[in-house]
Amino acid sequence: MKKRRRAKLVHEGKYIAEVEVELMETDHDWSPYLSVEDAYKLDDVREALRRGDVKAAAQYGRVYTLTPVTM
Repeated sequence: MKKRRRAKLVHEGKYIAEVEVELMETDHDWSPYLSVEDAYKLDDVREALRRGDVKAAAQYGRVYTLTPVTM
């Protein structure tokens, strides 16, 4: 099994979070995949962003506010 670190983006409303996770690569058809812990981490970040709790989401990675551009 090979592991590699990647940043996953979680978008909810006007926020986006960049969260580091570990992808595991095997010879299995579902490869690459996340560990259960990393999947729960992404779920926690998504739920925090839904509530507007930027402080809680920022515990897992960088959080950005999306601003629409008008032309």
